[in-house]
Amino acid sequence: MSTSKAESNPAKGGYHHGDLREALVAAGLSILEEGGDPASLGLRETARRAGVSAMAPYRHFPDKDALLAAVATVGFERLRAALEVADRGGKGAGREALYAQGAAYVAFACAQPGLFRLMFGGARSGGSRPQALCEASAAYAVLAERVATLLPGEAAADEALRSWALVHGIAALVIDGLLGEAVRTDPQAAAALAGRLLRLEPIPG
Repeated sequence: MSTSKAESNPAKGGYHHGDLREALVAAGLSILEEGGDPASLGLRETARRAGVSAMAPYRHFPDKDALLAAVATVGFERLRAALEVADRGGKGAGREALYAQGAAYVAFACAQPGLFRLMFGGARSGGSRPQALCEASAAYAVLAERVATLLPGEAAADEALRSWALVHGIAALVIDGLLGEAVRTDPQAAAALAGRLLRLEPIPG
């Protein structure tokens, strides 16, 4: 198989041959950040964006699902980092750190809706791929570890799941535009909304 000029010429392609995998993942991320549809993200389009031949991606990704899994993996890495920063920045600790994580989760989804949809798109995101699953678990662990400082044992596991379901639901409503256009397009507004909702006291029974 011949090597394209873009692959062999770092000045033109912007990367060395050994960085082709990273360039393709970056191209996929760029497409999503520009509003691309996760369902249509594929090897051909990322190859075109990266400036390489249509066959070049197959050196690193055997199929579309493998590319989607690689892009989703980066998404979960970014989400984990955002949650860790929020947790450390939460005023004091305890519940404020937990609320800060929730706001960061929703802000992440609002800022990168295409990537967020891909990450949680099940089979379409290559969700069965070990690396993507590992990074998803690492992101969830940030939440679970904070909740574990607030509640004991099984109660902590249930509360972590409840908290995730709550913020994920808010995030989904935001990026689908069901909470208004102003919130959908403004990560700070989305985060502020999440912060208010998370602090609401349960209705007494």
